Formats: sequence, C-alpha cells, structure tokens
Amino acid sequence: MRPILMKGHERPLTFLKYNRDGDLLFSCAKDHTPTVWFADNGERIGTYRGHNGAVWSCDVSRDSMRLITGSADQTVKLWNVQTGAQLCTFNFSSPARTIVSAGEDAVIRIWDSETGKLLREADKESGRKKTITSLTKSADCSHFLTGSLDKSAKLWDTRTLTLIKTYVTERPVNAVAMSPLLDHM
Repeated sequence: MRPILMKGHERPLTFLKYNRDGDLLFSCAKDHTPTVWFADNGERIGTYRGHNGAVWSCDVSRDSMRLITGSADQTVKLWNVQTGAQLCTFNFSSPARTIVSAGEDAVIRIWDSETGKLLREADKESGRKKTITSLTKSADCSHFLTGSLDKSAKLWDTRTLTLIKTYVTERPVNAVAMSPLLDHM
C-alpha cells in the first residue's frame, strides 16, 4: 500500500471516503470545509463551503454526482460533486438503527439508536491505551477500520467485534478510509 499525502486542510482531518470508482477521495476536517482530491496523487480538486462547524463525516453517491456531509453545526448538507453547489440542507433527525462508536476510552461499542441500549462492547485491547480518532465501515458493513493516536489502524469484524489485522504507522492516525474496489485502506 502506498500512502497519499494531502496538503490543504487548516485543521485536523476527521474522516476520509473513497468514491465507488476509487479515483476520488473526499476528506472532512475540523476546518468546516469538505474537500475532494484525486486519489492517485493527492492533488486537491475542490472544496465544499457552507458548514459552520467541524465536518465529521461524508458519503458519496454511487455515480459520484452527489456528496452528503454531516457537521457539528447540526446540519447535513447535500452537494453537487462537480460544481460544489450546495443542493439542500437538512436538520439531522432520523438516526440509523444501530450506531458503532469508539473514542477516547479506546473501547468500541454498538448501540441501539432507538432505545440507547448498549448491544455489544469490544474488550479493550491489550496495548491500545490511546484515543480512537476515526472509524469507517466497509461497503458491505461486514467489517470496519479504526484509526488511533497509538499510531495504528485496525480492521475489525462487525458481527463479532474481533480484531482482524493491525496496520502500524509512524504517526498518529487521524482519519481512515477504505477503497470500495481495491485492497486499499
């Protein structure tokens, strides 16, 4: 695997997402400005301006024509990927049925979003004592990837919450993403 160095955000990254074709990479950050990059060389293509808070997550349509972003400003915005035009703004009011969470305590949990009940919790891994900074699911939701300040990214089985593989880096991992087509993380 080859790392991609992207320069352009003014604050730390919070989320990364490849499009279905794997040729575009979308980034979210605490600088309020989602950005799109060429995945092969890390060149910035454009930005999406309109949020007033950190942008925590995004997703792109199968045809790469629409981008949706979720922000700390309590809005979800729909964008035209090519023009950067904001198409619609939503107030977030209907959560998913389950939520996978991870954070400062380095413990991964699965919650029922309707009742708030904890459904499953992974044992705190031996050796991981630092904050989990990022989490993303695979396209088929069978596994997910976490990034951490402990300088690693870890691949997990969603159903059993067991660790599949650890990727060690030289720096803290602020954001993670999985290519929908290639074996890239």
